[in-house]
Formats: sequence, structure tokens, C-alpha cells
Amino acid sequence: GPEVITIGEVPKPEVRPDHIRVRVHAAGLNRADLIQRRGQYPAPHGWPANIPGLEYAGEVEAVRPGVTRWKVGDRVMGLVGGGAQAEFVVVHQDEVLPIPAGLSYAEAAAIPEAFLTAYDALATRGRLQANERVLIHAVGSGVGTAAAQIAKHLGATVLGTSRNGDKLARALVYGLDIGIDTSRTPFRDAVGEPVNVVLDVLGGPSFTDNLAVLAPRGRLIMLGFLAGSSTEADLGPILRKRLEIIGTVMRTRGLEERIPLVREFTERMLPLFEPRPEQGAPLRPVLERTYPMAQLADAHRVMEGNATFGKIVVEW
Repeated sequence: GPEVITIGEVPKPEVRPDHIRVRVHAAGLNRADLIQRRGQYPAPHGWPANIPGLEYAGEVEAVRPGVTRWKVGDRVMGLVGGGAQAEFVVVHQDEVLPIPAGLSYAEAAAIPEAFLTAYDALATRGRLQANERVLIHAVGSGVGTAAAQIAKHLGATVLGTSRNGDKLARALVYGLDIGIDTSRTPFRDAVGEPVNVVLDVLGGPSFTDNLAVLAPRGRLIMLGFLAGSSTEADLGPILRKRLEIIGTVMRTRGLEERIPLVREFTERMLPLFEPRPEQGAPLRPVLERTYPMAQLADAHRVMEGNATFGKIVVEW
């Protein structure tokens, strides 16, 4: 349980060539952190084994000679394989994003994991187009709220599921067109017209129904299996409808994959976090609660209760 979490001292990480050291002011909390705490999701090779955290926001504290993109004092954010829930993190200069003007460190820390994951899943893997229909499971989650906003920006009709009617109501502000309360109605019965893309974090139990609601040449993007990783299924619809099943995870990717994604996101999406005249910013981090790092265990307990909407962030 969360009671195993401790805060202690470790050596300050050394800055390697082409890397910068960031003083972390805020770090996002993700399901992966909870699973890692339980011993079921170890950090990839090269990242701290006992310091969780996949996303950070802070200021550049040190740079190696030869680093040209950043200088000490720059406000930055980014995604890492682990170690973000620490006072300092060392990252390659090309996998770092500037914090959009006007955002706090806590707001910025709510962006990288949710929005990079959602963008990669919808725009890159799912090839979501204007006028297509997308179904986003757990639309009230961090990734879900980011995906709804990105899908709406891309011109899609956005359907979303949740077992919490209040979350569905709140998601309407972030691009959701049609909410499906799965505590009342199976989503298979409520989708209506088939969808072109399904974004799924649930896994096995929803697999068969996901295949059923997809249109011909539809894409099922699997980001996780919070409800279970195994199932029995009729694979016939995959062949008959020429479906694509695409699995993706951010944490295990190497620099050669992360850097192009960060570059593309920075160019296409990051400007959308800056307010427009009379309408605000097209994309917004959805920050539910912040906790001081000393209360990280409490933040874990709240996330495990599944009642939060959007992101939880911890701050130093």
C-alpha cells in the first residue's frame, strides 16, 4: 500500500553530455506510479529503480557544454522513464518541452504524459481525421481529458465512457460530444453509429465490444489494461472489417522514438496551450488536485479511489 512510500536523500544526478539537469517544481502522478509501487511495473533500464514519476515541470539548473537548446533558468517540462518525483532529474536536451506562457509549474506537470500519450495514440497511431468518430474509454482520466481535447481539435466527433455521470458532465467542457455512463448502459448498446477509432485503457473485458463498435477499417488503440489483460474473443470482426489493433506505451521507448514525438508535439500542439483572444486556449491541462511531495502517499490513496477527474500533481 501507499504506506511503503518514503522520502529520503540520494546523490544529485550527474549531467551527461547533451543532457540538462532540471530542478523539479512539480511532477504528475500516474497509474504507472501506483503499479510500480506494487512491484508490478519496474522502471526501464537506465532510469532510477526506486524513484517513481514519469513527468515533470521545473527550471533548468545545469547544462553540459555543447547544449544549445536550453540555458539555466529556462522553464521546461517533459516525459521520462522514471525519477520525476525527485528534486532533480537529468534529461536529454532534445526530449524537453518549453512550458507554455501563463502556465504554473503544477499545470505544466499535468501536460506531458497525458497529452503526448493522447496525441501519439490519436494522431500518429490512430490517424484520426476530421469528421471521424472516436470513442475514448475513461474519458474523465488524465489521458481521457487530453484525448477529448485533441480529438475535438482534429475535427472528430468525440464519444466517451465513464462509470461516473459527474465526470461525463465535466468532460463536456473539454470536447466530449456524447457521454456514455457504463454503470447504466453497456457502451456497445449506446454508441449508435460505428466509430472509426477506439482509445482503450481497460483491456480484456472491453475487447469484444470494442471490435463490435468499430466501423470497417477502424483502429483500436490499446494504451493499458486496467480492467484485465486477458479475454476470450471472436477474432472474426478483425478480418471481416479489416480492423487494426495497435498497442502503444510511452515509458519503454528509446530516445530515437521519443525525440521525434516531442518535436512534432512541440510544433503542432504546444502553441494551442496559449490563450486566444476571447476564447481562451484550445488545449488546457486538467488539474484536479495538487499535493505537497510530503503527502505523496495521500495522493496515491486518492488516485486509487478512482474519484478524481483529470490529473493529480505533487509539488516540492
